[in-house]
Amino acid sequence: MQDSIYEPRAPERRLADDAPNILVVLIDDAGPGLPDTFGGEVRTSTLTRVLAEGIGYNRFHTTAMCSPTRASLLTGRNHHRIGNGQIAELANDWDGYSGHIPTSTSLVAEVLTDYGYATAAFGKWHNTPAEETTPSGPFHNWPTGRGFEYFYGFLAGEASQYEPNLVRNTTSVLPPKRAEEGYHLSEDLADDAIGWLRRHQAFEPDKPFFMYWASGCLHGPHHVMKEWADKYAGRFDDGWDAYRERAFANARSAGWIPEDAELTPRDPTLPAWDDIPDAEKPFQRRLMEVAAGFAEHVDVQVGRLLDEVERLGHGDNTVVFYIWGDNGSSGEGQNGTISELLAQNGIPTTVDMHIKALDEMGGLEVLGSPKTDNQYHAGWAWAGSAPYKGMKLVASHLGGTRNPMAVRWPSRIAPDARPRSQFHHCNDLVPTIYEILGITPPRVVRGIEQQDLDGTSFAYTFDAPQAQGRLRTQYFEIMGSRAIYHDGWMASAFGPRAPWVPGLPPGIQAWTPDSDTWELYHLDQDWTQAHDLADAHPDKLAELKEVFAIEAARNSVYPIGGGLWVPVYHPELRISTPYRSWTFSGDVVRMPEFCAPALGNRANTVTVDAELPEAANGVLYALGGAGGGLTCYLDDGHLCYEYNCFILMRTKIRCDRKLTAGRHQVDIRTEYAEVRPGGSLNVTLSVDGTVVASGVVPVSAPLLFTANDCLDIGTCLGGSVSLDYYDRAPFPFEGTIHSVDVRYLT
Repeated sequence: MQDSIYEPRAPERRLADDAPNILVVLIDDAGPGLPDTFGGEVRTSTLTRVLAEGIGYNRFHTTAMCSPTRASLLTGRNHHRIGNGQIAELANDWDGYSGHIPTSTSLVAEVLTDYGYATAAFGKWHNTPAEETTPSGPFHNWPTGRGFEYFYGFLAGEASQYEPNLVRNTTSVLPPKRAEEGYHLSEDLADDAIGWLRRHQAFEPDKPFFMYWASGCLHGPHHVMKEWADKYAGRFDDGWDAYRERAFANARSAGWIPEDAELTPRDPTLPAWDDIPDAEKPFQRRLMEVAAGFAEHVDVQVGRLLDEVERLGHGDNTVVFYIWGDNGSSGEGQNGTISELLAQNGIPTTVDMHIKALDEMGGLEVLGSPKTDNQYHAGWAWAGSAPYKGMKLVASHLGGTRNPMAVRWPSRIAPDARPRSQFHHCNDLVPTIYEILGITPPRVVRGIEQQDLDGTSFAYTFDAPQAQGRLRTQYFEIMGSRAIYHDGWMASAFGPRAPWVPGLPPGIQAWTPDSDTWELYHLDQDWTQAHDLADAHPDKLAELKEVFAIEAARNSVYPIGGGLWVPVYHPELRISTPYRSWTFSGDVVRMPEFCAPALGNRANTVTVDAELPEAANGVLYALGGAGGGLTCYLDDGHLCYEYNCFILMRTKIRCDRKLTAGRHQVDIRTEYAEVRPGGSLNVTLSVDGTVVASGVVPVSAPLLFTANDCLDIGTCLGGSVSLDYYDRAPFPFEGTIHSVDVRYLT
């Protein structure tokens, strides 16, 4: 008999009968400040509770960027070595930046499933290659293809909290209700996770579970209901400089940083609060109030999840890892924004433009609502990173890479208020889980020989808060910003760009890592990188730079700054579909923007063959969401087109005469007036071969409109691209769409 070409799945390994459940909670973009305990502003309950019932870590380090951190967190390997030196959407062909986690680096869920665990993941999943995120797959890099038996969440770096593009296992699904009915993503993720726990209890109570719950909060857009933001009205009126001072004082008084730690100064490119015009301050304050409400709201959802774990009788034997931030606070809101993807597209704007557009939508009360994609001023991110210099996307300085973590395991860990200060990294979580379960990291997983783990278990710290740290060396790099930690010292090179400065920095086209200045800090004596010792200890700096070079070569970090290739140098090379023409039926929806036709920044024609009723209404097609996109629709028989350039610039084209009832061919032709990224566009609308309207889009989106929204035919299921049909959303087309043909012109 011929041997099967298929390898059998690895036999289930044996665990102790009292093997604990594992719950990993990851909050996004939260920064190093522990709310309530650390920063003293956001009124949390769950995080404080976990700390009170367990132990805390104040030197837990991340990669300074979302998906690279998650890849390291779930595999136990360094992010470049597993192709995650850049987020999946901005991947390129260099090994360290490919956006593909190799099968030779299994996820912890794959191993635990083989050991008999029930496994589930919820929320943000930012580790599937962007080109593989359509409802057609392929699915081998989706959560259920990488070891999780169940998944509910979104396959992107961020999502609207009101109209997310959701996936259950491998099926695209709509949120269970709309925003006007009270929907919010964080609540939905908690609801679904609680439902999964109850099913697990009913169907397989003898199995331990591993749950990974990763919210979309505090990543932009900062979306939360008004009543949550209103809790913080007036709390930030004195601005980010004063808030940072308070957070620093609270951190010291709580014992989370040493008494001799120094508060580092504000970067000269960041304005002081006193530099902000008085007329602008209400806008900036409200942005922070919304962010604070958003943070408290997600913490409450985590509390609901922990309550259910305890109600089901699992509280004592569940290990909870609560990680407050997959990187530092995000300065991608730059000067304060109502459409935060402006930063990723490199489009500079003024605050007055944001306030003017906001006033046209209803003023400050609109912030945090489905109409905006707001994110706070980078000054608030800097304050939230107290007492450090860095923030998200700064891998060279703490604040970008340092985040707190709390661990709770009542049956094994005695509550201890002393924070663990050993230096550890996100890739240390997996070896820690393996150690507490008694698992030797497998050499072969599902037939694939495995690479060694890079992480170092921190389980030894559970009972020994003063133990000597076991992690000796760790490198950091994101888009040219880089550092190396080695035996209590850190060498740092800031890199070519400050993420809080709008637009591209002058001279970046000629930047080379050889031109960067390196700094040197003795972290064992200088908690906050307050004193640069590069001139005093040139030999030590040279030693650490050599260690960085070795680590970079070993982990496929070269070329340094490789993650800049797409977003800075070649946005036209972003991940996209290989096709140049498409034919859609009238019911195709939820096609992720990265895999959809680039209708907003490629010369193209869209031809819609549709049967119209009298005075037709509804969307013919929409790409993007409320924060940015384009749409073509009928309004009382009038053919309309809108290019929503990140809320600030809306180009509207409307045919004066109504289209008659019957079958019509509608053509929308888009061509560059200026062939360059962000160049202006000429848009022409034709019906049955006759031009009926035209207009010019002055600024186009060079990269993309959204991270998670989609192309929809015959409806607009995500955020309302046009405010003109916001109250009628999702504004389905009343007639029949026979086909939609799309073709690139060049």
